[in-house]
Order: sequence, then C-alpha cells, then structure tokens
Amino acid sequence: MSEFAELLRFVVEWIAYLFDLALHVDRYLLELVAAYGAWIYGILFLIVFAETGLVVTPFLPGDSLLFAAGAIAATGAMDVRLLAVLLIGAAIAGDAVNYSIGRAAGVRIIARARTDPAWGRWLNPVYVDRAHEFFERHGAKAIVLGRFAPIIRTFVPFVAGVAEMSYRTFVVYNVVGALAWVGICLGAGYVFGNVPIVKENFSLVALGIVFVSLLPMVIEYLRYRRDAARLRTPRSPSQSE
Repeated sequence: MSEFAELLRFVVEWIAYLFDLALHVDRYLLELVAAYGAWIYGILFLIVFAETGLVVTPFLPGDSLLFAAGAIAATGAMDVRLLAVLLIGAAIAGDAVNYSIGRAAGVRIIARARTDPAWGRWLNPVYVDRAHEFFERHGAKAIVLGRFAPIIRTFVPFVAGVAEMSYRTFVVYNVVGALAWVGICLGAGYVFGNVPIVKENFSLVALGIVFVSLLPMVIEYLRYRRDAARLRTPRSPSQSE
C-alpha cells in the first residue's frame, strides 16, 4: 500500500508541475534564457519537435510556449526571426516524423488486425478504412486546425499516418499549418506579450490561449454534427417536391 501511495503522490506532483509549467511558462522560459544563453534556441527547437512529433509527449507546452517566446524575443533577449525559422522547422519536422511513425506502425498493425481476430478486437479494420476516407476528404482541414488544439495536435499526424493519408497532401498542409501556428502564436507574443496587463496576468492569458486554440475544432465539430443530423433527418413529401 505504501508503494502505491508513493506512486500516487509522484503522479499528483507531476501533474501539478505540468499545470504550473503551462500557466507560468514565461517564468520558466526566462530562467532557461538566463541559464543557457544561445542554447535556448536548440532547447526550444527540441521542445516543439517533441510536442508535435512524439505521441508520448502531448503534455509539453505548445501555444503558450510560443507566445512566451515571442514576448521574450520582443525584449531583445532572443532574435525573433531566427526563432521563427527554427520553430517552424521544428513543427514541420515533428509532424513529418509523427506521420511516418504512424504510417510505418499502422501498416504492420492493420495487417495483423485483418488476419488475427485477437488483434481485430482492439483495432477494427473497418474503423481504419473510415479514418482513411475521412483524411482523404477532410485531412487538409484536420492537419491545419489540429495545429491549434493542445494534445490533439500531437495525435493528428500520427492518425493521418495510420490512416494512410496521401503523403503529398499531408506535406503541403503540414507546412501551411506550421507557418500559421508558429506565425500567429509567436507573433502575438511578440506584439502583445509585454503589454502590462498581459504580462501581469500571464496565467489567465495562457488559459485564454488554450480556450481560443480549441474554438476552431469545437466549431468544426458542431458543424459536422449539424450536417450529419440533416442527412439523417428524413425529408417530408412536401420538402422533396
């Protein structure tokens, strides 16, 4: 029981740390800039790459980190142009690696699921086929909008790879999404991050960034539900005439 309690305490402390990191990423980032100097560019590259490229690290800060980096760059502590180039490159490379992992793993797993009933219970090939159809029809929108949704953006490229979304289409919208995501978040931090009311209430701003980031996905989901409901609703004889 003591070992379980110790493990539970560790998990709770780790979750609390992640929340504190997300809400006060500006403070942590300033400490990193002061401690590592020019190495901060490499550190930020690795964080953004891992957050977008590795399925096991969706908890890393994304939007708020870019905003805080832009705000710090506005003070002259970092070169915003170099930062933009590196972080856009990290976002593109991260999604590309995530897609490749999903595609490589997906081919093997799906093949096993089609032949082995035990695997088929965990991964129904019918759902994979539906996912493939979805990404062929709506994948461009999912790749771009997924960039702005915390946690979701880590899984979208992986699922796109598993669903065997067209690589050419994925590459184009991977670049478009990375340019939009980094450009908007970093640019917003550079322009507004040092406004006194923003700087003094960064925790609320960080929560606001997450809320605004999720809005496009929520709106798109509600639109999808509305259209699906219309298709399911039978038309009356007067409507069909």
